[in-house]
Amino acid sequence: MRHRKISRRLGTDTEHHKAILRNMVTDLFKHGRITTTLAKAKELRRVADKMITLAKKGDLASRRKALAFIRDKGVVKKLFSELREKYLDRAGGYTRVIKIGPRRGDASMMAVVELVEEKITTKKSKIKKERLKKVVEFIERKKREYGLIKESVSTEKKEKKEPEAEVSQSELSQSETQSEKKEGS
Repeated sequence: MRHRKISRRLGTDTEHHKAILRNMVTDLFKHGRITTTLAKAKELRRVADKMITLAKKGDLASRRKALAFIRDKGVVKKLFSELREKYLDRAGGYTRVIKIGPRRGDASMMAVVELVEEKITTKKSKIKKERLKKVVEFIERKKREYGLIKESVSTEKKEKKEPEAEVSQSELSQSETQSEKKEGS
């Protein structure tokens, strides 16, 4: 039975499972972003977050635990210097898993695992915001047509009246200048 088992098996035995995770964590910290299957990505996120939490502690014991798992001194050095400073104020969630669709060969779900830097804005979110603005404008326009919004309609009428008054003043000034020219000649 699978009761209270935390990790995924990934179709391998224990040693191979550990080796896969070690290599993926090392590559993630080296490159900042890797592409893998969705199941491996979810498992990698769990392990990578633990490694960054160790780095945030920053003591010798934590460094040795990280070296026992990662086994690449350069990556551990980067983890305890650059990445530690980067995530010192963050309480958790140091990695992001983004689904990218099925793989062509066997249709297994693929995902990108990356270290979180800033909020990302996708084209979809920009398009949604623009579309939302258009929908709100359309609704307001329809409400004005049916007389449901009286305040905005009355302000529009006021705005229309003001330019007419300005035009009449400009016409007056033009007529005055024309009359002065006629009187002068």
